Amino acid sequence: MNRVIVLMVFSILINYIDRSNLSIAAPLLQHELGISNTQLGTLLAAFFTTYALMQIPSGWLVDHFDVKWVFAGGFLLWSAATAVTGALHSFAALIIVRVILGIGESVAFPSYSNILGNYFSEARRGFPNALMMAGTSLGPAIGILIGGEVVGTFGWRPFFVVLGVGCLLWLIPWLAWMPRKTASPHPAPKRPIDIPAILRQRSAWGTCLGQFAINYYIYFLVTWFPTYLTRAHGLSLRDAGKYSALLFLSSSASAILFGKLSDHWINAGATPTQVRKGTSVVGQVGIGICLLLTVFAEGRTFLVMLVLTGVAMGMGSCSTWAVTQTLAGPHAAGRWTGVQNFIGNFAGWIAPFLTGFLLDKTGHFFWPFLITACVSWIGAASWAFIVGAVEPVDWERCASPGIVPTPAAPLA
Repeated sequence: MNRVIVLMVFSILINYIDRSNLSIAAPLLQHELGISNTQLGTLLAAFFTTYALMQIPSGWLVDHFDVKWVFAGGFLLWSAATAVTGALHSFAALIIVRVILGIGESVAFPSYSNILGNYFSEARRGFPNALMMAGTSLGPAIGILIGGEVVGTFGWRPFFVVLGVGCLLWLIPWLAWMPRKTASPHPAPKRPIDIPAILRQRSAWGTCLGQFAINYYIYFLVTWFPTYLTRAHGLSLRDAGKYSALLFLSSSASAILFGKLSDHWINAGATPTQVRKGTSVVGQVGIGICLLLTVFAEGRTFLVMLVLTGVAMGMGSCSTWAVTQTLAGPHAAGRWTGVQNFIGNFAGWIAPFLTGFLLDKTGHFFWPFLITACVSWIGAASWAFIVGAVEPVDWERCASPGIVPTPAAPLA
């Protein structure tokens, strides 16, 4: 499965480049189309409409059908939508293609959880999940850094076309290397675990609220941070790309480091509850503090705060999906992930639109940064006090009438 993990990491890099590329082009696109900050926020948020709404159906699909083909279909759709974006000339058409992009990308995280929940044990799950989360930061870093250069030199349209068409090459090794679905080595529930059964778990609501907080600060930074740098700090588009890349590269390195350490600590005797919840809480508390300090920092201090913000981001997000996969067990990992990502991605609607609205009303970024910091602290409280012990849910004991699941089997 090692080469499949490599492909998954590359896919999430592509995923986050494709969803963040519009923020790179935002200053040029806004001038070309003559749209307001509120309209730009609406455009940036359009992707998340179908992305969030499709999470639960996507979770069901990957748990019931061959994840190899479900994921391949989604990847094809989102890459095609990226390429088509470069040929569009109206606000309405851009809204439509971003909605289609959301449908394609909705299969990603349920697919990742389905694969990792079935093929990796608890003590080996932290590092591959951390690689996935590193990709969520490395993708924007690469996209913003390279994209800023390309857009600044050639314009935003060629960037979208080449990116969308070129990424289709990823499908070749995926179809060759990803094995077909086989019988699971884990005992299957007598009846499927449905969505209401998941929503009756207190920990499910805790992971959903924690995911909302993570998504809020990630999407705020992905969609508006380059614009913040050009407006508040007077940076060129290229320099804004470099500063943004520094933030996301720091987050990527931090996620990999703490993901590897988390597996080491669990193998050394620490409990998943201590390790997985601990890194999430400390990281999300740190995010809020660092974001607020970033607003007031200048010069070298500003660069230091960017790096520290990235370190906190990586620490706070590296164990998110490992917690979900352990709680849900291998047969419900896709569905629990779908529910969690559905609720969590309401942040994708709120953060870009609310930021644009506040900019139109106030003319500065203080309130968007403050709100993002407060949301991250709420997320930390959710991981600490709402999510319970990080151990497989006893679906037999929690079964409702009509649902008779078996206890989650230990993974090899």
